[in-house]
Amino acid sequence: MSKDVYFPISMDWSKEEVVHVVQFFEGVDQVYNKGMERETFLTLYRHFKEVVPSKAEEKQHFKEYEEQTGQSAYHAVKAAREADPGTKIKK
Repeated sequence: MSKDVYFPISMDWSKEEVVHVVQFFEGVDQVYNKGMERETFLTLYRHFKEVVPSKAEEKQHFKEYEEQTGQSAYHAVKAAREADPGTKIKK
């Protein structure tokens, strides 16, 4: 991942919440570059959703991330949801 990526985070989040969001976006990067086990990625997404439950806020964070990286978190999540259990996902 490029060092120039600024993860979309909120100053209102706790340190633990920021960690969950950063881990999720790092997971998106891994899905695009090396692939990741479906269950692992969906766990990262569940933690992300605990921090960002709003669909509108999620879309905004996904958009900010995609503008910087060209990687679609939406498509990574969609691929994980559609993949068979126990498989590795890669975009």
